[in-house]
Amino acid sequence: MISKFSKLPSKFSPNLIKILKNTAWLFADNILRMFSGLIVGVWVARYLQPEQYGNYNYCIAFVSLFGAVASLGLNQIVIRDIVREPSEKNQLLGTAFVLKLLGGIVALILSVGMISILRPGDNLSLWMVGITALSMTFNSFEVIDFWFQSQVQSKHTVLAKNLALALSCVVKISLINSQAPLIAFAVVYAGEFALVAVGLVTVYHLQGNLMTAWKYRLDYAIRLLKDSWTLILSGFMIMIYMRIDQIMLGEMVGDKAVGIYSAAVRVSELWMFIPIAISNSVFPSIIEAKKISENLYYERLQKLFSSMSFLSYVVAIGISLFAGQIIQLLFGAGYEAASSILIVHIWMGVFMCLGVVRSLWTTTEGLMRFAFITAGIGGLINILLNLLLIGKYGGLGAAIATVIAQASADYIASGLFPQTRKIFIVQTKALFTPNPQILFRKK
Repeated sequence: MISKFSKLPSKFSPNLIKILKNTAWLFADNILRMFSGLIVGVWVARYLQPEQYGNYNYCIAFVSLFGAVASLGLNQIVIRDIVREPSEKNQLLGTAFVLKLLGGIVALILSVGMISILRPGDNLSLWMVGITALSMTFNSFEVIDFWFQSQVQSKHTVLAKNLALALSCVVKISLINSQAPLIAFAVVYAGEFALVAVGLVTVYHLQGNLMTAWKYRLDYAIRLLKDSWTLILSGFMIMIYMRIDQIMLGEMVGDKAVGIYSAAVRVSELWMFIPIAISNSVFPSIIEAKKISENLYYERLQKLFSSMSFLSYVVAIGISLFAGQIIQLLFGAGYEAASSILIVHIWMGVFMCLGVVRSLWTTTEGLMRFAFITAGIGGLINILLNLLLIGKYGGLGAAIATVIAQASADYIASGLFPQTRKIFIVQTKALFTPNPQILFRKK
């Protein structure tokens, strides 16, 4: 029996085995986050109750709007360039670090400035947003994660992130037991990002790498920003149609409505680490396939799209059938209205999966401008539908708007332009003929 299983890896390509191992580490990381969200996150929601929980999520959503400025759309571009030019690792990481640090500072200033205009005199929201936005400056150390992703070695960053998560959960439980005020939870939110930064630096050095070897290059900065400027804009648009619903709910209905809606969204988005983890692990393989042949390249893309569609259908149907029981079990009586919102919002994941994989294609093809255009379409549709639906249907209206906006941005818009019509056909095939197989054999 042992010899039989020992021969199993030989049936698969070394590339596939590496991808599966890396994906397993990413899954372990996110499964832990999922359980902490279910246990500690729900405990926080029950403790704060809908109104305070709504204010907490409103501020996080508000800060998220400026996340595109902090990230500068560099994630996949830096990974792509390291895979293509491994000898330029230190110049790429050093330049990306400086750019992301400056972006985080600008995002912090914008967040505080805008909330003071939108909610004048609301000192609690001002402090909540300011503290939460500090997390974006610590995100500059995320470039270390880019390096490990490019090497398909995410286990190192998983360990650092999990330690930070564990410490964060312990502190949150202590805050609940000590009846701490709302603002303390914002401090813990930002503190977790700081701990992740420390952890990433530590594992990077333990693997024999040195941050002191990083070099900032102006020509590299110009090149990276030239490639990423459309991703910055598209990232902003994505945050609009992903988070503007909570902000508009807070302004049009109130923080309690945001709290109920956020409970549904927490469950709806709980599983979305899976397509992201798989895509991040497969991305280097997609780039390599492009170098070999177009046929292999699109074969791998089709398998990935079809697998993501299958996964999203399974999750959406399962959650829709048991939404009421899930909300009651997790959040309790104060959040009953979240069940109908969850039944609608969960279907957003079907189109989100298509968008996650399409972003790999647009980055590989250098068509990032279309990511911005399609995200803009989704953002505009979401705002307009929120204006029409929130006043009448509240959180349910926001959920309907989000699903339609996601479908428009990540799927329908692909068919509007000649340059993206080829991937629209691939998406359509995946949407109507989902398939769980995602085994890339060496060609």
